[in-house]
Amino acid sequence: MSIFPKISLRPEVENYLKEGFVNKEIVTALGKQEAERKFETLLKHLSHPPSFTTVRVNTHLASVQHVKNLLFDELQKQFNGLSVPILQHPDLQDVLLIPVIGPRKNIKKQQCEAIVGAQCGNAVLRGAHVYAPGIVSASKFMKAGDVISVYSDIKGKCKKGAREFDGTKVFLGNGISELSRKEIFNGLPELKGMGIRMTEPVYLSPSFDNVLPRYLFLQNLPSALVTHVLNPQPGEKILDLCAAPGGKTTHIAALMHDQGEVIALDKIFSKVEKIKQNALLLGLNSIRAFCFDGTKAVKLDMVEDTEGEPPFLPESFDRILLDAPCSGMGQRPNMACTWSLKELASYQPLQRKLFTAAVQLLKPEGVLVYSTCTITLAENEEQVAWALTKFPCLQLQPQEPQIGGEGMRGAGLSCEQLKQLQRFDPSAVPLPDTDMDSLREARREDMLRLANKDSIGFFIAKFVKCKST
Repeated sequence: MSIFPKISLRPEVENYLKEGFVNKEIVTALGKQEAERKFETLLKHLSHPPSFTTVRVNTHLASVQHVKNLLFDELQKQFNGLSVPILQHPDLQDVLLIPVIGPRKNIKKQQCEAIVGAQCGNAVLRGAHVYAPGIVSASKFMKAGDVISVYSDIKGKCKKGAREFDGTKVFLGNGISELSRKEIFNGLPELKGMGIRMTEPVYLSPSFDNVLPRYLFLQNLPSALVTHVLNPQPGEKILDLCAAPGGKTTHIAALMHDQGEVIALDKIFSKVEKIKQNALLLGLNSIRAFCFDGTKAVKLDMVEDTEGEPPFLPESFDRILLDAPCSGMGQRPNMACTWSLKELASYQPLQRKLFTAAVQLLKPEGVLVYSTCTITLAENEEQVAWALTKFPCLQLQPQEPQIGGEGMRGAGLSCEQLKQLQRFDPSAVPLPDTDMDSLREARREDMLRLANKDSIGFFIAKFVKCKST
């Protein structure tokens, strides 16, 4: 059920999105009223978290069953003995699913309040505790050990250090303060530790802060699916063109049994360091990460030898993953997005530059997977239509496993082509109302169907490059 307001967008952005979702092709197929209803449902669902927490097991270091047993013990501790089921995904054997309990409606709001930033609030709705930097405001009498109600400042209007806030705020649950108001806002260098330990969140999800860090990687279901669609094989040379923070990079290496070469590029140094740290933590040696702009990854000068470092010669890679920078409009929960229309539209040209580099770097008969965590037609199906016209050497391929729905109409793709895409649509199923009783009664196949449908918004396309003639 819907308990939060729909995602708050600038009017021009909402109108732009609506044009994409209520386009001529969709209206012809569904009718205008149904297309508009689906769009409004999507906006409501984006402000709510998915109904499952998804973790990927690092099969390079441990078996799925072993990690599942360790995780069950951890959840028993976190949930005070509540037996929440852990499901192994039947089509993604290294993925574990944990149902989210909520929304919980009978939580008593406290007089003492803390306001957190929107990003922090989104994390709380997916199981995180509140860290001190995320606290924007706190009641003037707040002391360490107090039970306090936590709210999200979804529109970013609360002033840092305010004693009270009457603007738009959304209740996230109750927690116990680890710090007093004075300690949080004393003007000393910013605190980094935990500020509020959530004890009664509106949505109950496990916290994965330092939980089995060598064995588990917190990842949305479609993000874990992408690497299986890429299907890397031992001994291959693979490029992850926009790799940070390294979830898919490390997944590629694990599926290759750490045999072969995985090149990871990102143009932000701190993110590249994070990829290296993750590879080290997960015990993966086949990954080489470089701070480099993916749009410039093709070597134009054949003379100079860069000894395996970017830029690379054309046709150097067996498989390429382009998990492209995008508007991120599929992320959940997201109660407010401040993007301007200009910012939203800026991603399509960047994605095309990266895609062009990827096609050049791919060997004949090589596989290219393009993915985004957004819902816009312009960044997804329109990019596929553009690519098939621009690069006659590319052929769209069926995907395995096929878990998401087919692509969205509106970019001129055929029905057959739409079936070869995977689009995860957050409006595909009603928002669930999950408590322990409903979990005990739920059938496994119904829970798996819900996990597949009620995810973040995501898109995947798979291409193969034809042999040169």
